[in-house]
This record gives sequence, structure tokens and C-alpha cells, in this order.
Amino acid sequence: MPIDAARPYDDQNIFAKILRGEIPSTCIYQDEWAYAFPDINPQAKLHVLVIPKGAYVSWDDFSAHASAEEIAGFIRAVGHVARAHDLVAPGYRLLANVGAHGGQEVPHLHVHLFGGQPLGPMIARR
Repeated sequence: MPIDAARPYDDQNIFAKILRGEIPSTCIYQDEWAYAFPDINPQAKLHVLVIPKGAYVSWDDFSAHASAEEIAGFIRAVGHVARAHDLVAPGYRLLANVGAHGGQEVPHLHVHLFGGQPLGPMIARR
């Protein structure tokens, strides 16, 4: 169910629980700024979620309120995951859904990293 990205952060969301260790996940990468793990419903050969460790609802919330250090650390973490999976040369896709119209379903900023195969057009053509 799409969420309202303008609402306050809900510390009971699934990604907050994963960060606290209340829900198990398979860690692909972790540092002081970010945590990456496989999506449980993959949409490509490789589908990884990268989440910041800070309490941010969406990309909008993160870009408006995170420190420069948090932003740089998170973006570097996403790049690290892509490089670690040898995705740079063949290419990959990053996706961050924001709010109801963007299809955001979890009220914690997360970036989907897709790769390992040709991905086709970004949005289905009508």
C-alpha cells in the first residue's frame, strides 16, 4: 500500500526493524551510514535494497534533513554495492520511490539496485 512521504517517520516500519535486528535479513553490505540486503521479492536477477541507517521517510526527507556526511556516506554505500557486484561496466538501475504516486510502500528511504541482466525501458510504454 503506497504511503504518504510527508508523514513523520514511523520507527515500527519493516526496515527500522531490520536495522534493529528484530527481523532477520541477509547483509550484503554495511557501514556506519547504510545497510544493504536482497529484496525478498526480486524484480531482476540482482535486486538489492540499500537503506540509510538514519530515520528518513523518503528521498525528499533525506535530501532536506540529512547531514552532508550522511548523504555522502549513503551514496558511496550504494556505489560500493554496485561495484562489488561488477555492475558498473554492464550497467544497472537505481530506483527510489517517493510517496503514493511514486509507489513507495515502506516509509523508510530505500534505493532499489537492479542489475545482472538487460532491464529494458524504465517505465512500460503504453
